Amino acid sequence: MKDYLLDLIQHTQGLGVVDLVKIDSTDAETKVSAYADDRSVVVTGILNAPIAEFKGVFGMPNLTKLKTILSFDDLYDDNAIINVATKDDGGTQIPSAIHFETATGDFVNDYRLMAKNIVEDKVKSVSFRGTNWDVQFAPTVDGIQRLKKQASANSEELTFTTKTDNGDLKIFFGDPSTHSGNFVFQPGVGGTLSKPWNWPVKVFLAIMDLPGEKTVRFADAGAAEIVVDSGFATWTYLLPAQAK
Repeated sequence: MKDYLLDLIQHTQGLGVVDLVKIDSTDAETKVSAYADDRSVVVTGILNAPIAEFKGVFGMPNLTKLKTILSFDDLYDDNAIINVATKDDGGTQIPSAIHFETATGDFVNDYRLMAKNIVEDKVKSVSFRGTNWDVQFAPTVDGIQRLKKQASANSEELTFTTKTDNGDLKIFFGDPSTHSGNFVFQPGVGGTLSKPWNWPVKVFLAIMDLPGEKTVRFADAGAAEIVVDSGFATWTYLLPAQAK
């Protein structure tokens, strides 16, 4: 379980804008849902294997605290006890806390989970009807490094825009009235992007820094999606276009 929890933390709280997730888990599937605090990204994760102890709907708040507990590698090692405590809810046992205990029982933490009715109010289901993705590609290490350099050179910019030029996907920072910069992020993408939608620099870069194989998709209708296969889960990041 610890490896899945670490992966969850890295691919949600690791963005820097998420500190609460909703878990919806059955015998067949464990699904994770979250919003960025500023609604800049919607996160969905499907674990490669369901966690039996997670069965039910509940929230995981204050992910920063959970990250801290999981960082105690010298205490919560391979011999530690990590399990899910439950409580009775009308005859059904529902997850109430994640219990951490050293093998000798001399260091204990209980990370409290959020009740279903509360988390469903805070993390509502997203209705995304889908779209036709005009551009789709696997980003290269070189492209990501170029993005980091332009973001550093134009650090005052909170968003960037995209468009295709002679078959290449280009990213633009700033505008002619300000300091500005642009570069080819991905050559030979084939599709066409013509509308100057704005995308959040901080979140996009954070996703690019995540471990795992990535697929990036842009739609000229005003949406971007990044799918990351971490080896433990498939994480999907939906970014609505922003007005500058």
